[in-house]
Amino acid sequence: MIDDYIARYLEEAQRIAAGLDAAELERMVSLIVSVRQEGGRMFFLGVGGGAGNASHAVNDFRKIAGMECYAPTDNVSELTALINDEGWEGVFARWLKGSRLSSYDAVFVFSVGGGSLEKRISVNLVEALKLAQEVGARILGVVGRDGGYTKQVADACVVIPTLGDDTVTPHTEAFQAVVWHLLVSHPMVLKNEMKWESVK
Repeated sequence: MIDDYIARYLEEAQRIAAGLDAAELERMVSLIVSVRQEGGRMFFLGVGGGAGNASHAVNDFRKIAGMECYAPTDNVSELTALINDEGWEGVFARWLKGSRLSSYDAVFVFSVGGGSLEKRISVNLVEALKLAQEVGARILGVVGRDGGYTKQVADACVVIPTLGDDTVTPHTEAFQAVVWHLLVSHPMVLKNEMKWESVK
C-alpha cells in the first residue's frame, strides 16, 4: 500500500497541473515571442532551487528557442565578487545594470515566494525587479504562495497553487520546470527541433 504522503503529493500535483492559469501562460508565450522578435534578451533570476531552474531554462531557451539568455548565478566568481562589493540584496540589480538591461529585454523570476520587502525575503529579486520596471523591461515569473512582489509587478506571472503547507516549495520548484518546458516547446516559441523529437 502506498503511504499517505506519496498519495497526497501525487494527488496535489494533479490538481496543480489542472489549475494552472492557461490565459497567463498564453500571455507569457506572447511576451517571449515579442522579446525575441525585438532582439531582446531574457535574464533568469532565482536563488536555491530557483537558481538551478534558471540555469536549466537558460540552456533550453538558448538551444531550443534560439534566444539570447543568461542567469547571474551561472558565474559564481562574478556573483560572489558583486556580493562582496554590493551585498546580497543588491547583487542581481547590479549584475543586470552591468548587462545593460533595457526595455527590449525581459527578466524571468523563479521563486517560491516571489520576494518581499516587508518580510525581508529574497530582497535581491525585489531590487532587480525595481530596476526592470525603471528601464521598462518586461517581467515574467513562476512563483508560489501569493506571488509576492513578482506577482505585483509582473507583465505575466503564473502562481503555483498552494495545496499543503508542507509542500509549497517542492511543488513550486517542480512546476517551474513544467511551465518553462511548456513555454520553450510551444509552437510559437520553438525554433530548433529537440533531438528526441526529431528521431523517427
